[in-house]
Amino acid sequence: MERRSFVKQAGLAGILAAGAAPAVVAQQSIRWRLASSFPNSLDTIFGAANVFAQRVKEATNGKFEITVHAGGELVPPFGVVDAVQQGTVECCHTAPYYFVGKDPTFALDCAVPFGMNARQTMAWMYQGNGLKLTREFYTQYNIVNFPMGNTGAQMGGWFRKPIHSLADMKGLKMRISSFAGKVMERLGVVPQNIPGGDIYPSLEKGTIDAAEWVGPYDDLKLGFYKVAKNYIYPGWWEGGPQLSLYVNTKAWNALPADYKAIVEVAAANANINMLAAYDAKNPNALRELVGRGVKLQPFPKDVMEAAYKATQDIFADLSRTNANWKKIYPDWVKFRNDDILWFRIAENEFDRFMFTRKLA
Repeated sequence: MERRSFVKQAGLAGILAAGAAPAVVAQQSIRWRLASSFPNSLDTIFGAANVFAQRVKEATNGKFEITVHAGGELVPPFGVVDAVQQGTVECCHTAPYYFVGKDPTFALDCAVPFGMNARQTMAWMYQGNGLKLTREFYTQYNIVNFPMGNTGAQMGGWFRKPIHSLADMKGLKMRISSFAGKVMERLGVVPQNIPGGDIYPSLEKGTIDAAEWVGPYDDLKLGFYKVAKNYIYPGWWEGGPQLSLYVNTKAWNALPADYKAIVEVAAANANINMLAAYDAKNPNALRELVGRGVKLQPFPKDVMEAAYKATQDIFADLSRTNANWKKIYPDWVKFRNDDILWFRIAENEFDRFMFTRKLA
């Protein structure tokens, strides 16, 4: 079955609404392994890979089966890109910004400071040039990428002490990954890149002074409130971080056309499902955290202003020195700016009004 025929007949909107792709007559039996960067204790962020694998299995009557492996089970959490590139595993599920050490351009496929929110990121990927441009970039790594999850805007993290001004940030050892770490360095913070499963013991032992992960639901499960009570927001470096499915190019090219279509649709379903899960689960988790003595606090304005300036300086440096970044960033920033122009109007005013209501 041709891919376009499959998508046309099934209808992407109908597939996503139903929560699964329809079964097709599939002849070829295929087994893949998916390496995750996340611990299996996190049903939201790790769970997206399970949702994806289940959809693929259902749509092929069990002929195409993908086993999902938690971070460290097959390869280290931050070793998944190398594993897919080399063909050690067929695919992985990860946050692209973990790999800015290879190239800062990875972050544009996930989140950068003061970037897009979840809806804007999705629009750029699916309706703008995001998917086209990132796929061109990933050819260097023997990877075909698919959006597969988004957390929505994240919290700024857990701090042992309150943050009253920019001066309070200086010298802090903070678990913060990716691009944000480069910005934090310019604010005097000492960034630490630590996998999710290792954050709690590092915070508990005092190896770090602060840590960020995702938001209330995951953070409650991980127990950060037990060792740090100051919960600061927003995560200005993660307004809408997108996770990705990375598929080895050779493995992808070996798939028949109908299986390729199923992978594409299953990843899109997992993409939407993760964001919906966080939006549904974070409110009650936040209430519970506050009930356990957690103190909510916005970042002081001078921190936000300094971080924004440092971010713009880094963007400008990369545009001068990194050819991959320079190829994608202008398109990304134009799309972001255009979407913000729209979001400032109806979306913003509606949200602001609703936030002031005492809802029954």
